[in-house]
Amino acid sequence: MKPFLIGAIALVSLVANASTEDSPAEALLHNMHQATEQLDYELSYILVRKNSIEPLRFRHAVVDGKSFGQIAYLSGPPREVIRRGDEISYFEPGIDPFTIQSNQMVAPLPAVMQTNIDHLATMYDFVPLGRAREAGVACDVVRVSPKDGERYSYVLWIDQDTKLLVRADLLGRDGDPIEQYRALSVVVSPQVGDMMRQLATVELPPVVHLPNKPNTGLNWQVTDLPAGFEPIYRNRHRLLITERPVESQMFSDGLFSFSVYLSEADKFSVPEQVVRKGRRTLHSHLVGNAEVTVVGDIPPATAKKVAESVRFVSQPKAPAVAEPTTPAESGVETQ
Repeated sequence: MKPFLIGAIALVSLVANASTEDSPAEALLHNMHQATEQLDYELSYILVRKNSIEPLRFRHAVVDGKSFGQIAYLSGPPREVIRRGDEISYFEPGIDPFTIQSNQMVAPLPAVMQTNIDHLATMYDFVPLGRAREAGVACDVVRVSPKDGERYSYVLWIDQDTKLLVRADLLGRDGDPIEQYRALSVVVSPQVGDMMRQLATVELPPVVHLPNKPNTGLNWQVTDLPAGFEPIYRNRHRLLITERPVESQMFSDGLFSFSVYLSEADKFSVPEQVVRKGRRTLHSHLVGNAEVTVVGDIPPATAKKVAESVRFVSQPKAPAVAEPTTPAESGVETQ
């Protein structure tokens, strides 16, 4: 009996130790995140959507202990995003350049490159899919699959040598590809750091300092969120074009995000509407005299579930009037 007990205790100890260690796939993602933040490199890549292929270039380097990044759109009107530490500058056609304080670039890069892997592990399974070749290099392939089936998944190709992400396929719930990020060339070199160091002396737009606002209290809440989604922003504002007053809340799980908008129903409101374009879903429906709209990077079924879970603390009423917000203040991601 004693040898049996000793063996059982040893087995339990091994299982406990194994559960505290990262799986090979999770360890690979940690290596990818570390390489993304620490190496000096340049990626030329294309973003493939249903009806478009967009060429871009991403450069990254660590300059004097700060992370510098630069994304350039290589076709169409000049567009650029520049990161210097915790300051992100945006140059878009038709609007004045501006700079905000943030540690993440809102740009067409896979969000998995800029997120916390440990946090993702609580909501997603990391499944190794073997090896393949992409962008001329040998890669390890990993699937990032949601535990609850209420959001999209990724298949990632990670360079075996540099640990940089060279391909990412965004997949719908049915497994069909929605969007692809595909590197065409990867260069890891100190020369990239020398080029990026020049950005330290470039005069960029001053940081936009938004006035401090008290925590906006809303008389409604979302009662059925997918696990891991947390509120990161709430606001009252007017839509820039129609001047229609709107209340909004934004939620994120670190990989995907969506916003819930509430406004007073008008003659253009319809009982229910669903629109999907690529990764983006819009679902709206009426609750009394209020229109609830969910917009974000989630499947239509999840957007419908979220919209229908909105509950009011008191009788629904029109949102309070507020001043228009800038794109940076709205918290809505544009890609």
